[in-house]
Amino acid sequence: MTVEQNVLQQHSQKHQQTLLNQLREVTGTTDVQLLQQALQVSNGDLVEAVAFLTEKNAKVPQQDEATYYQTAQITNDRYISVGSQADTNVIDLTGDDKDDLQRAIALSLEESNRAFRETGITDEEQAISRVLEASIAENKASLKRTHTEVWSDSPNPHERKRMENCPVGLKNVGNTCWFSAVIQSLFNLLEFQRLVLHYSPPARMQDLPRNQKEHRNLPFMQELRHLFSLLVGSKRKYVDPSGAVEILKDAFKSSESQQQDVSEFTHKLLDWLEDAFQIKAEEDREGEKPKNPMVELFYGRFLAVGVLEGKKFENTEMFGQYPLQVNGFKDLHECLEAAMIEGEIESLHSAENSAKSGQEHWFTELPPVLTFELSRFEFNQALGRPEKIHNKLEFPSMLYMDRYMDRNREITRIKREEIRRLKEHLTVLQQRLERYLSYGSGPKRFPLADVLQYAMEFASSKPVCTSPVEDIDTTAPPGGTIAQLPPPASAGEQPDACVSAEGSGSGLQASQQQQQRVSIHKPFTQSRVPPDLPMHPAPRHITEEELRVLESCLHRWRSEVENDTRDLQASISRIHRTIELMYSDKSMMQVPYRLHAVLVHEGQANAGHYWAYIYDRHHQRWMKYNDIAVTKSSWEELVRDSFGGYRNASAYCLMYIDDKKPFLIQEEFDKETGQMLSGLDKLPPDLKVFVEADNKLFEREMEEWDALQARKLQQEKLALAAAAAAAAAASVAVQPMSTEPCSPDNTAAPQHDPEYMEQQSPSGDSKHLQEDTERAISKAAAEHDEKSPEALLNTAMKVEYTRLLRLAQEDTPPERDYRLQHVIVFFIHNEAPKKIVERTLLMQFADRNLGFDERCKSIMKVARAKLELIKPDEVNMEEYEMWHQDYRIFRETSVFLLIGLELFMKKSFVEALMYLIYAYQYNKELLAKGPYRGHDEELIAHYRRECLLKLNEYAAALFETGEEAKVNTGLSIMNDLVVPCLPLLLVDEMEEKDMVAVEDMRNRWCSYLGQEMEPNLQEKLTDFLPKLLDCSTEIKSFHEPPKLPSYSTLELFERFGRVMTSLTMGRTPADGR
Repeated sequence: MTVEQNVLQQHSQKHQQTLLNQLREVTGTTDVQLLQQALQVSNGDLVEAVAFLTEKNAKVPQQDEATYYQTAQITNDRYISVGSQADTNVIDLTGDDKDDLQRAIALSLEESNRAFRETGITDEEQAISRVLEASIAENKASLKRTHTEVWSDSPNPHERKRMENCPVGLKNVGNTCWFSAVIQSLFNLLEFQRLVLHYSPPARMQDLPRNQKEHRNLPFMQELRHLFSLLVGSKRKYVDPSGAVEILKDAFKSSESQQQDVSEFTHKLLDWLEDAFQIKAEEDREGEKPKNPMVELFYGRFLAVGVLEGKKFENTEMFGQYPLQVNGFKDLHECLEAAMIEGEIESLHSAENSAKSGQEHWFTELPPVLTFELSRFEFNQALGRPEKIHNKLEFPSMLYMDRYMDRNREITRIKREEIRRLKEHLTVLQQRLERYLSYGSGPKRFPLADVLQYAMEFASSKPVCTSPVEDIDTTAPPGGTIAQLPPPASAGEQPDACVSAEGSGSGLQASQQQQQRVSIHKPFTQSRVPPDLPMHPAPRHITEEELRVLESCLHRWRSEVENDTRDLQASISRIHRTIELMYSDKSMMQVPYRLHAVLVHEGQANAGHYWAYIYDRHHQRWMKYNDIAVTKSSWEELVRDSFGGYRNASAYCLMYIDDKKPFLIQEEFDKETGQMLSGLDKLPPDLKVFVEADNKLFEREMEEWDALQARKLQQEKLALAAAAAAAAAASVAVQPMSTEPCSPDNTAAPQHDPEYMEQQSPSGDSKHLQEDTERAISKAAAEHDEKSPEALLNTAMKVEYTRLLRLAQEDTPPERDYRLQHVIVFFIHNEAPKKIVERTLLMQFADRNLGFDERCKSIMKVARAKLELIKPDEVNMEEYEMWHQDYRIFRETSVFLLIGLELFMKKSFVEALMYLIYAYQYNKELLAKGPYRGHDEELIAHYRRECLLKLNEYAAALFETGEEAKVNTGLSIMNDLVVPCLPLLLVDEMEEKDMVAVEDMRNRWCSYLGQEMEPNLQEKLTDFLPKLLDCSTEIKSFHEPPKLPSYSTLELFERFGRVMTSLTMGRTPADGR
């Protein structure tokens, strides 16, 4: 076949695929064979094809031979339908007139074909363009966003600096998380990375491009090289992919925006890359058949073996991303088995000429990179909209493809037949077991063994009276709980209590017999009868002989049933195990494919967020690529987010690589030194220059930031110095001149007390501390009247330390937290160094306001003298300041928590949120240094979580009103308060309650997607949901912490105690949601 013939054939194939896509979009029919038949019957006339499908949709038409023999072309699996809309001529479709429906369909198709004829651009490309333009518009709009939105860049470039050897993220430039997920998955295929980085544009690129493909694909390829080079060697934590997105956007012409499945973009992206490499391959190999590295890397072949109305056929087809249906299957192998067999295939293995039709697919050549596209979206014809399939689908980290290879066709058929036989036997056994486990003919069924046990218990019971209503006192009040004891029976009358079955015996004898036969309590199938309820029902009349025979039979039957049940369960387990091990022999484990990447979607069909899990072979771990955030992950996290069924998140694309081809992920090594290449050494010269220039720009940005901060700091110092000078001048003007000589030591810089030990006035904290100190001095003086001031100081310090130690050792509830009363209690709890405690205690006794009697003054002077004598090498002042700084943070955390809880209990959730958020963050930092440096983390987490849930409910309720002002208020609460806080809950993914709370909030808003609402509300919801569903744990910017009021130590201690007391009177916060 000549090149011209090949081009014409490919154009014809693409045109046919476009018609199929349009037909699928209009009718909602997904059966490819049915669509092909409709086109065949209508000779390519779309209007007639639609009429054929709409009139025959109640039954499946017979396929003719010519249609069925048509094979999928190379690009068949890479083109999926994208909707188109007629934006002008409006036809009323509210009635039942079929002619209106036909005219609307014809108008839509005519508009699509006209656009294609005029511009040469397909509907698919126009739809992609609309989404890309929306992305660019979103990117431009993001420049005007407020600081509370989570994706704004930090103004501090040091926070955007890449950590050493950490992968580089991609900035979401507006609904482009799909781009980040796909690009990162391909970039981490090192062979693909090398192909892109070392791609050299064709020599004729300098001239005018010959066609539209060259005009579009070659600049895009150059932009992709730049992006990959930045991912390799940039000093930034994340880079901006706007250049590549701009190229994509400029390739199409449209002014509308429309959300599409990310699979469309993945297909188109690989299609463009293939075209770009094809241009280069044709230039490099003039006169030879060019080899396209993209085709060799991502495309394989399979053999379609089929029978159509008794006639056998075999066709070889090419495939790229292999589509798999998810609905109705539990794991990847079940999906593959179903995809490899179509129709009824009994005739494939029989010698008889059968009229049945079907086909099997057998892989003849697998690509090095095997990609499965999981179809998790389906069109609901009843509702007229796409829906996402959230079903759970498991997939392995190592996939063996031997059973699907053509060379193993006969072995696989034998094994499939054996599995089919085992599953039939399994179905019979499961049905039998179900009869044992769900016994009965009514709507309620019970395990047969339990039914027999209940019958045995009934037969063994003794009645308390001859009628079940005789012992009920109808005069008693209905709410009475006190049971009246019957009066003792006289000697001459029969007791009104139980009589034996034979009419003889006393109630005592019946009671004794009942105690001898104690019924077996089964906690999972039987409930205990509360003691205040009537006795268990019992037979009226039964003889001992009847009871003995019945018990014997029931015991024997129950044993037989239990044995049968165990045997059935064991047989079912053996069959399951046999099926699992059917392909475990070595001959069927020769084609291993290792999971390389999982692309995940969270949300619903028309809104959501994308990210990727990619395996790092070098470090033997999974990494999570979520836009700008690249974090370490695990197989357990991947399973939770990717299998589906647990949340709205699930995998939509699986990328496996041939485990026997290590070059796919093998690093490059220097040919001379043998060392592994990394960073800029991996880049060709032109890209190395490009990255170095960008790194210099980033370094200059950091230098400018540092200079700006230095100027601000200098200005602050000058302002403080000026204020201090003014204050000193004012104090000199009003204070009398001191007549006491100045000691040389007084020229040293004064020792500043911590703010919670300030000594300016005998009020507040200082007064409380002063009273404690004076009590210690008085107690020391009472014990030793004639001691010197120094001895009294030592004794008083011991007395005070003993008191504080006793407070620290008390096992107190949260409402009496003595750490808030004194810093030394905090130090003792956290085992501060002895020198730190001693100096802090000495500072307490050196208070200038320590009293006015001579004894206290003399002790104060001795304490101050001792402070001045402490040498720098005796107490590490940096460590001393660090401990006091921790205590200051502890007090601030306590105030944040106190105010947050007070506001929460007043239901002022908007005001409470920031206090609780910062209380948790500060407290977490403290607890990282020691378990006694902060408060109960679970308690703070609970109220932080509850506050967010309350705000979410309030905002949702405002949205549901539909009133413009209330809707805007609700969305403002979500955007300004709730959404920025979600990364704080997601950052610690081991906290299950926080994860569940986030899911609850997202599910509440996602539930609106299926509801009818005004267009403006739908637009607001569509704009808001991607922000809510963004799973990034990167915290870019946040509200400033609220300013705290000043509390004295005593006031803080008492208010904190009152709040904690009110909490303990309610439910326990640790119980969670």
